[in-house]
Amino acid sequence: MHSPAAPGATAPGPPADPVVAGIDVATAAVRVVCVNARGTVLAEGGAALPQPVRDGGGRSEQDATRWWPAAAQALRRATAALPARGAEVRAVAVSATSGTLVLADAAGRPLGPALMYDDRRAADLNSAAQHSGAARWRALGLTVGPTAALGRAAWYARHTADFPGAARVLHTPELLGRRLTGQPVAADWSHALKTGYDPRTAEWPAEVLDALGIPASWLPPVRPPGSCAGTVCTEAAAETGLPAGCEVRLGMTDGCAGQLATGAVAPGQFVGVLGTTYVLKGVTRELVTDPAGAFYSHRHPEGWWLPGGAANTGGEALAHRTPAHLPGLDEAAAARGPASCVSYPLRREGERFPFVAAAARGFLLGAPADDADRHRADLEGVAFLERLALERVRALGVPVTAPLYAAGGGSRSPLWNRIRATVLDLPLRVADRAETAFGAALLAAVGTLHPSLEQAAAVMAGEGRLIEPVPAEKAALEDSYARFAEELTARGWR
Repeated sequence: MHSPAAPGATAPGPPADPVVAGIDVATAAVRVVCVNARGTVLAEGGAALPQPVRDGGGRSEQDATRWWPAAAQALRRATAALPARGAEVRAVAVSATSGTLVLADAAGRPLGPALMYDDRRAADLNSAAQHSGAARWRALGLTVGPTAALGRAAWYARHTADFPGAARVLHTPELLGRRLTGQPVAADWSHALKTGYDPRTAEWPAEVLDALGIPASWLPPVRPPGSCAGTVCTEAAAETGLPAGCEVRLGMTDGCAGQLATGAVAPGQFVGVLGTTYVLKGVTRELVTDPAGAFYSHRHPEGWWLPGGAANTGGEALAHRTPAHLPGLDEAAAARGPASCVSYPLRREGERFPFVAAAARGFLLGAPADDADRHRADLEGVAFLERLALERVRALGVPVTAPLYAAGGGSRSPLWNRIRATVLDLPLRVADRAETAFGAALLAAVGTLHPSLEQAAAVMAGEGRLIEPVPAEKAALEDSYARFAEELTARGWR
C-alpha cells in the first residue's frame, strides 16, 4: 500500500523513458533523431550545411567551422521537441560521410576547409599508397581508390606551410565529439578505414604513413563503433539541450549506419539498398576477400565483418522517367506480367559490382511490346543484377540467410519488391527506417539501453514488411535471367 503524499508535495511523475540520439552529418544538412528503447522516434531536428565548393580540378571542400553550429542547432530542435516530462537522453552517437577530413590545431579547431569524401586532388597520392601498402591491402581485400581519405591526409602533409599549427587530422565525428565532450575523442574504425586504418591488424599502416610523409601524431587512437568516447560537457549541454553527463558513443560511416538501421546486424544477414545505384551489404563472421576487388569490408562493431559492394546500376535505370508517372507504369507493368524482353539498364559506362568491367554498357534483348513492357524489363534487369551479386557473395563462401533486407528509394515500389523476391527466390524484408541517423541511434543504444547491437536492432529496428516471391512468375523470370547472364558472359564482362 502506497503512503499518501505529504501536504503540498508534488506527486511523482511517470518513470523516465530513456532516449538515445543519433546524428547524421550529410553533405547538405545535419539530421538528428531521438529514439526510445523500443525504437519509437520521439523527436527529430535538422539544420542546413553549406554546399561543398567543387570545381573541375577535383576540388571538393566544405567549411568545417559550420559543422558544430549546425549539429548543435539540430540537437536543440530535437531535444526541444521531446516530451516535457519522462524523456531523458542517455547517449548520443555521430555518423557522417566516409572519408571527409579536416586539418586541425591541438585544440581541435579547423585550420582550413574540410576535404570532402569526393575530393580527387590526392588521386596520385592514393595510387602511391596502394603501391607502398600492397601486401596489407591485399590481405584486407581493400583497394585504395582515387578518393580515399588516406591521400587527403598526405595532401595535407605536403601543404603544412599553408596551415600553421597543424596538429591532427579529424574526421567529422571526432570534431563534433570534441565539441560534445570538451576533450579529444577516439576515431571509430569505420570512419578511419579509408584513412588507412587496418581493422584486421588493429593499427595504422606505419609503412604507408612513412612513405607518404604523414605524421603518425596526426592520427587519432581508434576504437570500435559503439564505444563510449566521453560524456557531454556543461558547455555543450547548454548549446544542444542534451543533459550534461550524457554518454557520447562512437558511430559509423553513413553507409554502415544505414545498414544497421535496417536490422541486418548478425552474421548471414544482408541488405540490398536500391537507391540511385544498387548496394549489397551484409555481415560475416570472418573476413572474406574478393580477388576481383568488387567489394571490400568494414569491421563490424562486435568484431565480425561487413562486406559490401556497389553497382553502377540501380534506381538510375528509371532516371529517364517522370517520377509522377512511375505508379501508373508500375500498375500497367504488374498487369501484363513478366517482360517479353531482357534489359541491362546500365545508364553509365562500366560496371563495378558484382563484376568489374570498364567496357560494360547497357543493352536490350528483344523488342518491348509497349512502354509498360520496357518498364517491367528495366525493373527485372536490376533484380537480375541483384541476383548476380548474391551469387557472387555465395561463390566466395559467404552464407546468406533469408530474408534479404531491403532499403532505398526503389524499395518503395511494391511491384519492384515482388520482382526482386521472385528473381532471388528469397523473401524481402522492407526496412521501416533505413536511415543513417537511426543507425547512429542504434549504436548510441549499445551499452546504454541494450547490452548488444544485435539486441538493440531486434527490438528497435522494427519488423518491416515481408514480401514473398510470386510462384506464378518464377519460370518466366528464370528464363529471362538465364538470357541476361549468358549475354554478359558472351560479351566478356563476367
